[in-house]
Amino acid sequence: MLRRRLNRLLGGDERRVDSRTIYVGNRSSSPSEAIIPPKFCDNRIVSSKYTVWNFLPKNLFEQFRRIANFYFLIIFLVQVIVDTPTSPVTSGLPLFFVITVTAIKQGYEDWLRHKADNEVNKYPVTVLEQGERTRKDSEKIKVGDVVEVEEDETFPCDLILLQSSRDDDTCYVTTASLDGESNHKTHYTVSDTDKDLETLNATIECEQPQPDLYKFVGRMHIYKKDQEPAVRSLGPENLLLKGATLKNTQRIYGVALYTGMETKMALNYQGKSQKRSAVEKSINAFLLVYLCILVSKALVCTTLKYVWQSKTGQDEPWYNEKTQREKETNLYLKMFTDFLSFMVLFNFIIPVSMYVTVEMQKFLGSFFITWDKDFFDPEIKEGALVNTSDLNEELGQVEYVFTDKTGTLTQNNMEFIECCIDGFQYKYRDASSELDGFCLTDGPVNKVQEKAGRAKEELFLRALCLCHTVQVKEPTEQRRGPVDGLTDQVDAGVPHAAQEQRGFIASSPDEVALVKGAMRYGFTFLGLESRNMKILNRNNDVEMYELLHVLNFDPVRRRMSVIVRCKSGDTMLFCKGADSSIFPRVRQEEVEKIHMHVERNATEGYRTLCVAYKYLSAEEYAQADAGLREARLALQDREEKLMAVYNQVETGMSLIGATAVEDRLQEEAAETMEALQGAGIKVWVLTGDKMETAKSTCYACRLFQRNTELLELTVRTLEDGGRKREERLHELLSEYHKKAVQDAPPSKAGVTRTWSSANQDYGFIIDGATLSMVLNSSSESNSSRYKSLFLQICQNCTSVLCCRMAPLQKAQIVKMVKNSKGSPITLSIGDGANDVSMILEAHVGIGIKGKEGRQAVRNSDYAIPKLKHLKKLLLAHGHLYYVRIAHLVQYFFYKNLCFILPQFLYQFFCGYSQQSPGAAHLH
Repeated sequence: MLRRRLNRLLGGDERRVDSRTIYVGNRSSSPSEAIIPPKFCDNRIVSSKYTVWNFLPKNLFEQFRRIANFYFLIIFLVQVIVDTPTSPVTSGLPLFFVITVTAIKQGYEDWLRHKADNEVNKYPVTVLEQGERTRKDSEKIKVGDVVEVEEDETFPCDLILLQSSRDDDTCYVTTASLDGESNHKTHYTVSDTDKDLETLNATIECEQPQPDLYKFVGRMHIYKKDQEPAVRSLGPENLLLKGATLKNTQRIYGVALYTGMETKMALNYQGKSQKRSAVEKSINAFLLVYLCILVSKALVCTTLKYVWQSKTGQDEPWYNEKTQREKETNLYLKMFTDFLSFMVLFNFIIPVSMYVTVEMQKFLGSFFITWDKDFFDPEIKEGALVNTSDLNEELGQVEYVFTDKTGTLTQNNMEFIECCIDGFQYKYRDASSELDGFCLTDGPVNKVQEKAGRAKEELFLRALCLCHTVQVKEPTEQRRGPVDGLTDQVDAGVPHAAQEQRGFIASSPDEVALVKGAMRYGFTFLGLESRNMKILNRNNDVEMYELLHVLNFDPVRRRMSVIVRCKSGDTMLFCKGADSSIFPRVRQEEVEKIHMHVERNATEGYRTLCVAYKYLSAEEYAQADAGLREARLALQDREEKLMAVYNQVETGMSLIGATAVEDRLQEEAAETMEALQGAGIKVWVLTGDKMETAKSTCYACRLFQRNTELLELTVRTLEDGGRKREERLHELLSEYHKKAVQDAPPSKAGVTRTWSSANQDYGFIIDGATLSMVLNSSSESNSSRYKSLFLQICQNCTSVLCCRMAPLQKAQIVKMVKNSKGSPITLSIGDGANDVSMILEAHVGIGIKGKEGRQAVRNSDYAIPKLKHLKKLLLAHGHLYYVRIAHLVQYFFYKNLCFILPQFLYQFFCGYSQQSPGAAHLH
């Protein structure tokens, strides 16, 4: 780590090569060729701040950055060197006590971080070495080692998947601690690798470590005897990230690619720095004022002393004759010594005891949060936790709240609400009803014959059962309980074969909700076996479909498709996605039937998806198949080539219907957000999730109202104009700035949104790719201008939504607002390791004791069980802490001023001899 930092300082990063070569199993590609392993960093994770060697100097340096501490150190040194009227003990002892207590407190906090690091670094892992399975500590893994990981274990470093225990050569992982998504993602082994990893002879060429969780480019050279080396492209689907957890797979084997502080998780980790409250900073400002008062008093007394002594007989009275040494002393040196003596005499105007008292007040006051019974959660049987008591009063001064979405605002638990087929709305009532579980509640209902029709209903349900990446976790594997809360007891009325507990795992919770919705209506997805998807239909017959291709979801297309072959030999494409991406690709008359339902569901805060299909002729499929295979093997511009093929295939479709899914909010989430906004706090949602899901959540939380005009700055809006992205970005920023800033009426202080409904409310939406353009524009002048426009627009919006954010981008947003004009006080709240960077960056970091591990809690300043507790923490505890500390600080300054003023006045009556009134009484 130290070497890496030195390289950065010396410009070494610029000289680094663009790729690295890894030898799988640290074996040479040729038996006759000796391998010289490249030097990569070890697998140790370091989140602590101090070591045994640097604790003393580093901690002392940080403590003496406080003006009061530095001042008393100087006073103490003056008392030791110069003959002063007070003992050095009067300054040295309080200073030593304050420094020692603070050092012990900070040392203890860092010891806890060391302990947490050791738990990770000493975690036992299995490594394959020379044909044997060896157990060793995680920190001893080297790049190139083949590592074995079992189900429910976390990956100890970034791995390339070589082998899986599953028959289809896949594995499933959850990345909750990385990007906040607790759903299962599918990863694939590298094709053509030997089943016997001991005989595998291969090298991997890949990019240097970089923090983007969703990007990875590499290739694997597989060497076999008497054959040309096979080259296989590697992408994010082959990369298993450190911190992710293996699910629904007994074991996997992978080769270590990035280790320790070079893993993507570590590169997204924001270093922990000492946080200081605004009150403490203002105390430092007050100290400077009082220091000026002190210096001026000392100067006045020194000047008056020599003016008084200049009169005849006053300099050397008969009762106090000068010694020979005093007579020979330089006048200016004597004046300087007298000045220092007055400084020491009056030094108690600077209250060193205040720091001790404030520290104790903060420490003892923090127990009010811990003891608050309203913060106790019976579900996890825990209350609030205070990790840092230095920031208590900061809670009452927060101006911006940055919150994660998944697991913080929502429970990440999607539920199927209703669907619309061919213009008719269907809601689930009773599965044994006349209409097979469907109920017509919209459209023409005077005749039963006018429903969508059985054929269209079944086509729609088949689409829901086929167009997804859901996997089934069989009941036999469920000895250890449900799969992340996704296990569902199938409703009555569903055929007996599906009535067992069936667990579904998928990359998105809404996919599970749609499959469960289809199950309620009689179509059950039975799973995927050897590229064949099985469905149990209403007649209890099993239908088989061969899965030919999956056209994965991406945030630009905002849809996903599957190409399947029916038993009859027909090739079909099923597509589902956002209405804005499906409607332009289907016939207009079909859109008119369904558009009304989609709009109504969206305004109710539901996540809506449209479903379409298309029959592919043999020629169309052959062309699509060739295009997809060629694009997937490309090493350069792979994503762009795949996108072109996807767009070519997904045209001329027929719209069947739409679905509405609800993402349940956390308890009292909407009320909490309203209370914060009512108190004048601006709420920003920073999430790695898709824009549609996040937007629905913002409506449900009342951050966006029905009358809120949304200003969207995403990749989609940048591509709408048909011009260069940079030009379109400048145009949109200028347009939004004019609308939200220049043309907006001046807001009155203290008037909240609730009372100013006559004015137009604006909500701002931006995604990660566009934010990168704003922050890292090609020219420096453009970048600063974009940043300024972006900030001004955001600060004039009631709420801001940032979607598809990498963890480091979340921290960049917080830092940008924190350093903006007026230095507003910021608070970040999240529940996963992907939120750690923004929690550390904000003035106050709050972790939620959620289901996504305890990384956020461990790195936060305060931890609460639920989002609803944030309201009382800020609006009650924070307010009272600020009132208490404000009174305490003002009292101390007043007390010390009253204590020093008599000493200053007494000098006029003692011949400016640096005597204190107390000393005079003693004599």
